[in-house]
Amino acid sequence: MKKSLILLSAVCALAVTSCTKKESSDVIIGGIFPLSGNVAVYGVECKNGVDLAIEEINAAGGINGKKVVLVSEDDEGNPDKTVVAFKKLTTRDGVGMVIGSLTSGCTNAITALSQAKKVLQLAPAATAPEITNAGNYVFRACFIDPFQGTVGGKFAADTLKAKRAAILYDLGNDYSVGLYENFVKAFEGDGREIVAVDSYATGDKNFNAQLTKIKNANPDVVYLPDYYATVALIAKQLRAQGIDTPIVGADGWDGLTTVAGSEVLNGFYSNHYSADSTEPVVQKFVEAFKAKYNKEPNSFAALGYDCVYLIRDAMTACGSEKVADIRDAMEKTDGNYVTGHLTFDESRNPVKSAVMLELVQDADGNLTTAYKTTVNP
Repeated sequence: MKKSLILLSAVCALAVTSCTKKESSDVIIGGIFPLSGNVAVYGVECKNGVDLAIEEINAAGGINGKKVVLVSEDDEGNPDKTVVAFKKLTTRDGVGMVIGSLTSGCTNAITALSQAKKVLQLAPAATAPEITNAGNYVFRACFIDPFQGTVGGKFAADTLKAKRAAILYDLGNDYSVGLYENFVKAFEGDGREIVAVDSYATGDKNFNAQLTKIKNANPDVVYLPDYYATVALIAKQLRAQGIDTPIVGADGWDGLTTVAGSEVLNGFYSNHYSADSTEPVVQKFVEAFKAKYNKEPNSFAALGYDCVYLIRDAMTACGSEKVADIRDAMEKTDGNYVTGHLTFDESRNPVKSAVMLELVQDADGNLTTAYKTTVNP
């Protein structure tokens, strides 16, 4: 009996030692992405960018000599599943740093948990202003909705020279509402006016009644602040009604090239980077991404890629694996990344510019994007 207990104790001690050794031998990063569901294109592309960055960093020797390992979960774009994924990663997998999730609703579902557990959360693409309000362990790599809405309004006024704008937005989507409100603030004035505003419910498929009102208002531009799948439906119905004005949106349009056609031409949207950039860091990323995935990376891939390098740079700067030290170092970030030169403000939101992309057709008639202009904060 005693021999059995001694043997069992030795096995347990060995198991604990092995687990401890395993945990300290790698830099483990948790990831929460919508890899299935209505916004899967965001999650899949973001994870592709994350995977590429980790592959590059490991090939260069890792972080402080340690291999980087990603443990990821699919939240399907559902906030309840985001919470389940977070709890699994931080309890069973024991991660202290999480990249994710992608949409604002899903990301916001776990920010309080991140702060309470002192888990470093880095949101790649959640643009709702309140995301970082949970506390100093929550950062984001993307600009926020007020800035994007302002960019859209300034672009419509200054570049498109529009005087009369109409807006159609999702009343139940905080992302859509925030963009709409800030577009209005930036656009109105100097003889410019909002001539029509209408809304719809999340999941609606028929927008003809709202578009008839917009058509009768005779706008110069129509602002559509929503995600790509809904925008594709609206654009088709909008053009069918004979509304041929420019349409403008935000980063939620990323993915339109996979689901839309010529109806979105004369369309422009704010985004986090342009694959057309001549910046060396962008060219290197685009070339590597194309070589690995045989396609051009969208902004979600770029943001995911930047998230990993932000963690790498913070860990290198502090020379520590303690989450609190990494957090402190990340606050002092000041460097060039794929999505621009980045520093963090007092709310841990990045200070950087936005680009406007135009939806165009390439030589083969395929829908793609082209750089239009840059709008500074």
